[in-house]
Amino acid sequence: MSENAILAGLEYEVAAGRLSFKGVRYLLARPETLVALQLAVEAEVGPEKCARLMQAAGFTGGALSARRYREAFGYSDREVAEFMCCMGGEIGWGRFTLARLDVTGQEMVVEVEDSPFAEAYLALVPSPPLSGGEGVCHLIRGVLAGLGAGLFGGEVTARETACRARADVVCRFEVRGR
Repeated sequence: MSENAILAGLEYEVAAGRLSFKGVRYLLARPETLVALQLAVEAEVGPEKCARLMQAAGFTGGALSARRYREAFGYSDREVAEFMCCMGGEIGWGRFTLARLDVTGQEMVVEVEDSPFAEAYLALVPSPPLSGGEGVCHLIRGVLAGLGAGLFGGEVTARETACRARADVVCRFEVRGR
């Protein structure tokens, strides 16, 4: 087993029942729990609005994390993106690859192998639609949108152009400045 810097750096406060990394609180949750929430919201408000809501939640976490880790480590834009991609894998969100980063051109592409959200979605919805629309990894898309907004200094659009839940090889996220 290779070293996991995030796990090694987690602090556990017994009295408070609190996990944190570099002063930022985290929690452990099964992906099925989050996908069940996603499916329940989808049933109430429809898939498009659900996707926007889940992305907004992920955006907040991504933007806050990008800012915090830039401050904590003094990282450059590329180092922030690479750190967050590495962290994504170390916290169990799949294997992230920063396929493209052009801060000046305001473009970032990230591929994720073994997304737990796509896997849980397939476990809970064995026959999802296999074509058209966005993927189902809305939280990851939101986190990457938050990261992109921080790197590019403004609003972004984020799309999941490939998704394991649609039988694609990887989940692919494209973030662009507006």
